[in-house]
Amino acid sequence: MPVESLPSAVWRARAGAHAARLAPYVEPHLARRRRGETHPVHDFLFSYYSQRPAQLVRWHPGFGVRLLDAPAYDGLKGYAGGTVTRDHLESQRPLLRATHRLLTATAARPAHTGCFGLHEWAMVYRAGDTRHPQPLRLGGRGTDTVVESHRITCSHFDAFRFFTDDARPRNTLSPGRDDRPDFEQPGCLHAGMDLYKHAFRLTPLVASDLVADCFELAWDIRVLDMRAAPYDMTGVTLDPTGEPWTPVRIETAVGKREYAAAQAGFAERGAPLRARLVEECQRLLAV
Repeated sequence: MPVESLPSAVWRARAGAHAARLAPYVEPHLARRRRGETHPVHDFLFSYYSQRPAQLVRWHPGFGVRLLDAPAYDGLKGYAGGTVTRDHLESQRPLLRATHRLLTATAARPAHTGCFGLHEWAMVYRAGDTRHPQPLRLGGRGTDTVVESHRITCSHFDAFRFFTDDARPRNTLSPGRDDRPDFEQPGCLHAGMDLYKHAFRLTPLVASDLVADCFELAWDIRVLDMRAAPYDMTGVTLDPTGEPWTPVRIETAVGKREYAAAQAGFAERGAPLRARLVEECQRLLAV
């Protein structure tokens, strides 16, 4: 049952602040879409993940809060009378349990920061076609040599499943679709980006502030993910800063140190967000 009621002036101000916070990320994407253009880095969070921009910018207070004078919310999934219903919570219990299991298992492991982003290289190993139109920075043979000269330890199924057939046996692990709690670890860039997925899948049960925090982490992780990838991104600029693109040359000792340090920083940023998601799952499951 709701334990707090928010007057219209209060929740509308929070909703406006939420939309303004995300506008620098969402508006350039929508403008590109209207022009029929794509961005090789920043469109990923809107294409790979199922949350649409309009859903991202819509604010939700989370289960247990009633919005006063909010008839527009009653047309949204899970809402009635300005609040998320108990029936909707009950329907989401399987997802809550699965999410809680995965995130607690991930948090219990130490962060591994020695993968150097080689998952992106394994996706183009000995491949005739690549996943992006940009050319390979080291060319096909040079890229293959990097893969062949490193130990690949990808623990995330949603990265591993895109490995080429020749690259897959080179991975020291074999993560599967149904055994994610057995493999995922907090240093993995994809596990960090997926905190956004877990947060928005629990919408509107969890507050949108948490979803936005996870989105911003995923945004920054994606930048590193592609800076360390084998593609030549010359001429690409970064939203919303407009900074020019610079690669992380993980084939060098300097690049490896840069990547590992950034990866450790993202693991540190992701830990409290993962803990907040675990706490929300526990709170909702206890209802």
